[in-house]
Amino acid sequence: MAAKTNKPKGAKATKSAVPVVVVDDVHITYKVFSSGRRATRAAAGGGLFSRKIGLREVHAIKGVSFTIYEGESVGIIGSNGSGKSSLMRAIAGLTPVSKGAIYSSARPTLLGVAAVMLPNLSGEKNIILGGLALGFDRKQIEADVDKITEFAGIQEFIDLPMRTYSSGMSARLRFSIAASRDHEILIVDEALAVGDQEFRQRSEARMREMRDRAGSLFLVSHSMQSILDTCNRVIWIEKGELIMDGEPQTVVDAYNKHTGATSND
Repeated sequence: MAAKTNKPKGAKATKSAVPVVVVDDVHITYKVFSSGRRATRAAAGGGLFSRKIGLREVHAIKGVSFTIYEGESVGIIGSNGSGKSSLMRAIAGLTPVSKGAIYSSARPTLLGVAAVMLPNLSGEKNIILGGLALGFDRKQIEADVDKITEFAGIQEFIDLPMRTYSSGMSARLRFSIAASRDHEILIVDEALAVGDQEFRQRSEARMREMRDRAGSLFLVSHSMQSILDTCNRVIWIEKGELIMDGEPQTVVDAYNKHTGATSND
């Protein structure tokens, strides 16, 4: 496994750069009920309350520290279950940290595959509600409906209920709503994984626009090519630990070597 380093080497990490997110020795733990032979053996002889012995503590993030600067687009990579999404939810204020602290200059906006859309409402009504949920002004979001619809490529379906949309259409609409306005801090967690190639390219271009206007971006993705095309810094998280933080190609090459991947797709 690649050597761990906590020193940022991103293009924007200079003395004059403005920090927008500081993650300081963050630990995230949570408890889940476990099952199977190990839990059964542990619970044996436990009497009336033996099921409680199957409660397991998961240490999702283990002492991670880094600083994100204004205008950076940071790729977050790692194997499934490495703690990437747990960390992003903590940065967005949706998951409490068990130890350490997270500081941000503005409230981060998290865009993920689980972003809620109401299936019985039309795409247009979901645009309004989604924009309001993100803190947009109602008049602003109403004025942007046509632009959002066109970016998502769902003009023919905008009046239909969301339950009739494919997963790709829903993902495109979620991203288009969030990307209709600039954000100081935007977190995109696998939200583009089900989009087609053409939409992915448009989305990556839009994320670069937001970054260039001094917004800061986190992109969680298993597509190393998307990471390389969009980000100017990459952080590799594995088993809850920060393994590497630096220039995108260097970190991606180390990650691919670790996983045995032969391409960036």
